[in-house]
Amino acid sequence: MAGSAGLEGEAIRRRAAAIYGCLITAALLVAFGGGLSTAAAVVVVVVTLVVYWLAEDYAHLLSEQRQHGTVPTWASIRSSLVVTRPIVSVSFVPLLALVLARVFGASAFVGANIGLAIAVALLTFDAWLAARAARLDGHRQVFATLIGLGLGITMIVLKDVVLLYLK
Repeated sequence: MAGSAGLEGEAIRRRAAAIYGCLITAALLVAFGGGLSTAAAVVVVVVTLVVYWLAEDYAHLLSEQRQHGTVPTWASIRSSLVVTRPIVSVSFVPLLALVLARVFGASAFVGANIGLAIAVALLTFDAWLAARAARLDGHRQVFATLIGLGLGITMIVLKDVVLLYLK
């Protein structure tokens, strides 16, 4: 039983990491909105996500130490990092879309928008997967998925507001 509860907890942390990674990727694409070179944008997103990944795991391991009274082993640290690596890896598809858009002649602004759109699509998909895993049905699953989509749309609106009114 404890093993299956552990696997379920890992799946929950993995889904949460993917959602965080999508949101952070979208927020970064909003923040630089095509104002960086493609290489700089990729580096900024990946390095920022690695920092968030390490910080999230650090906080989680400290809370586990407090809860269980044991110092984490290298094996448990490594295992935790493997579980939460989607916080970084989820950015690869939006970043690949950004790079390909630029290779095929899109402006930095358009490339960032394409990457942002892909990040929002992934965020919506991850929200749907989380809702299914939570065994939500019918309107509850739709509502939970729409929350993910709403967070992504908020990123797009934020980008428009920043670029149109705060520049």
